[in-house]
Amino acid sequence: MIMCVNKSLRSIKKMVEKKRERCVLTSVIETELDILKRHIHVLKTLQKNQPMGIIKLSEITEYPQHMVRYSLRILEQDGLIEPSPHGAVITDKVESTISLLKTTLNKISKTAEEIKKSID
Repeated sequence: MIMCVNKSLRSIKKMVEKKRERCVLTSVIETELDILKRHIHVLKTLQKNQPMGIIKLSEITEYPQHMVRYSLRILEQDGLIEPSPHGAVITDKVESTISLLKTTLNKISKTAEEIKKSID
């Protein structure tokens, strides 16, 4: 129990430190990228260790259980995972979604580079 509380406190401390470093113009994008990073980390961890429940995922990823629960809900809504009697498992949709995600992130990266060049 104490270990879980300590992990949660460390996660919250990291998030607060990151928020202090952010600019209002980019804070929404940074927050959404942090959430996307977490969703992907949870998905990849699950892919390597399925089936798995919230508690074990929380221990391995070091995200608090409430964050893991939210990520699992989003991944399930997107059809990337599904529940099983022994925990969450990935679906066949993962490979095509990861491919689409890579394409989308490349576009975002290109746009970010264009914006960066425009402010130099």
